[in-house]
Amino acid sequence: MVQRRIWRAFQFVAGALLVGVAVRSLALNWQSLRAQPIEWQLSPQWIAASVLVVFASYAMLIEAWRRVVLSMGEPLPFMTATRIWFLASLGKYVPGKVWAVAGAAVLAQRSGVDPAVAVAGALVLQVLALASGAAVISLTARDAFQTVGQGAEPIAGVVIVLSLLGVATLTSQPALDRIGRLLPSSWPTLRAIAPTMVAVAFVANVIAWCGYGLALLLLARGLLPGVALNLPQAVGVFTCSYLAGFLALFAPGGLGPRESVFLLLLAGDIGLKPAAALAIASRLLLTATEVLPAIPLLFRRDAPNPPSVREA
Repeated sequence: MVQRRIWRAFQFVAGALLVGVAVRSLALNWQSLRAQPIEWQLSPQWIAASVLVVFASYAMLIEAWRRVVLSMGEPLPFMTATRIWFLASLGKYVPGKVWAVAGAAVLAQRSGVDPAVAVAGALVLQVLALASGAAVISLTARDAFQTVGQGAEPIAGVVIVLSLLGVATLTSQPALDRIGRLLPSSWPTLRAIAPTMVAVAFVANVIAWCGYGLALLLLARGLLPGVALNLPQAVGVFTCSYLAGFLALFAPGGLGPRESVFLLLLAGDIGLKPAAALAIASRLLLTATEVLPAIPLLFRRDAPNPPSVREA
């Protein structure tokens, strides 16, 4: 009982600190956004549509991850999965991205999910995001790579190959067993995921990346209607810049690297100032849609799930 209370207190304090860091980032971005010397033309309907598309993309990712957990014989209600997903996402605002993975695994385990499934589910979130994002970039950002330079295409190819190998590893129990032998003994046994379920989750991630690009396009319409931005370009720029921030382990929330890549890919087409304004506005939108829903979820307690199919 005492350990449970200590854990709850720690969870609340850690969550509050993460929210504080994210809110601070939100406030700093807001000041930067206001400082941009650009003539804004606010269209609330386009901005609202952008927010709705972002949340729809979140819902698709949450359900895809939940289906992966269900396929491994563990019950996970949608609202519980939603709480885990949003709270774990706060971990990306702490340097070293491992907190997002660890947070998802721990929160899932605290909700009654088997530790091995919790770790597998948390890993699949990150691996599929990287692999599907690399695939989307290869299809939508070829022109952007020409802007960056010829050396970017081989790098992108290597990232795609490594990402697909990572996805394949998640479906191979022998490969996971070999990886498990390199991990501390305190880690639960890694469990493979059915290839068909990984494929479904991969497609869901691709659709979500396209949704994020659509949200960026709608946001541009709602703030800078004079900016000429098409959907493939928006998808490619958003995905490439987001993954750059994702891979920058030292940057909380990818702050800095993500915006730099965003400018590098888009400034040549729409101008430096509009690209900078759109990068900051996109950051503001994504941070708000991640942080604000997480605040009430910090105070919501989920009862442990009933025993899994394996344990029954």
